[in-house]
Order: sequence, then structure tokens, then C-alpha cells
Amino acid sequence: MSMIGLYQPGSSVLHRLPAGVKLLGLLLAVVGIVLLTAPWQLGVAALALAAGFALARIPARVIGRQLWPMRWFVLAIGIFQVIFAGPERAVMVCGTLLLTVAVAALVTLTTRVTAMLDVCQRLLGPLRRVGVDPDRAGLVLALTIRCVPLMAEIIGAVSQARKARGASFSMRALVVPAVVRALRRADAIGDALTARGVDD
Repeated sequence: MSMIGLYQPGSSVLHRLPAGVKLLGLLLAVVGIVLLTAPWQLGVAALALAAGFALARIPARVIGRQLWPMRWFVLAIGIFQVIFAGPERAVMVCGTLLLTVAVAALVTLTTRVTAMLDVCQRLLGPLRRVGVDPDRAGLVLALTIRCVPLMAEIIGAVSQARKARGASFSMRALVVPAVVRALRRADAIGDALTARGVDD
């Protein structure tokens, strides 16, 4: 799978919004989600996010591909939270995680990576005189945003492999292979960037 293949072409209002506006919206949305304090607030945020996906005309199967791979990870976190912090806290933690990933997915689904890079380079341009490389900083930000749904896909692949082997669920069986795959993907991304002339 291509690292930047997540973008879904379209002509919706969200697709046409400037990348800078969407990145600012992403920042504000994530901060707002983290600051939520009650399950009903998560519900309102989820409805608003669903409206955003509908406005962008993103198919349900595409949305599912972003969130479904996280099911075992969220389940494990939920069980841990129920045992040590209670059901309401479990809902808040898991809901916050899912909504944050979904918001990042909505931005990457409707924004070209090149557009995000251009915004970062313009914003960081004045810092070039103090040693900041806007091109590199923009690339790091774009990779970070892209790797949120990418990590969810890795976790989903690990879960499917575990089920195919008939192995029982455990945090170790999930986390260790996921970390190994993530490191391998990071190496592959690094090799691809080097091949395209981006040094380290």
C-alpha cells in the first residue's frame, strides 16, 4: 500500500477547503475531543464527525477501513479501563481514541499530502533564519498525520494474522508484532524517502 494513497479525490466542500484551514480544524478538533468530560459529549462529537464524512461523500467502507483495524486495540484498552477506572472512564478513553483517529482520517482522506506540505513550509518559512528547515518539518508533520490511520491498519493486520493462527488474545501477542511491523514500515518509508533524494 502506498504511504500517501489514502487521499480520496472529490469535489465536496471539505475537499475544496484550503489545507491550512483543515489542519487548523484538525488541531482544534483534537484539542476539543481531549477536553470532553462526559459520554454524551462524545456522542455529539461523533455525530458532528459523521456529518463531516457525509459532507465529504466518503463511502462507509472507506471509513470502516480506518477504524475497524483498531477494534482489538480499543477492546484491550477498554477492558483495562473498566477494571481499573470504571465503565464511564473506559467509554471516555476509547471514544476519545476513536474520534481522534477518525478526525485525522477525515483530514487525510480529503487533503493531498502535497497541500499539507505547502502549508507547513509557508508557516515555518520565517524560522529558516534560526536554523529550522521548513521542508523537513512539513514532511515530518505530513508523515505523522498519515501514520495515525496507518498504525490502525497495522494493528488490524496483526489481529487478523493472530486469528488465522488460532492464537488466543493477549496484549503481548498484539503489541509485539505491531511494533515490529511498524518499525519495518518505518524502514520502508525511510528507504523510499532516501530514494527520492530526502536525506536523514
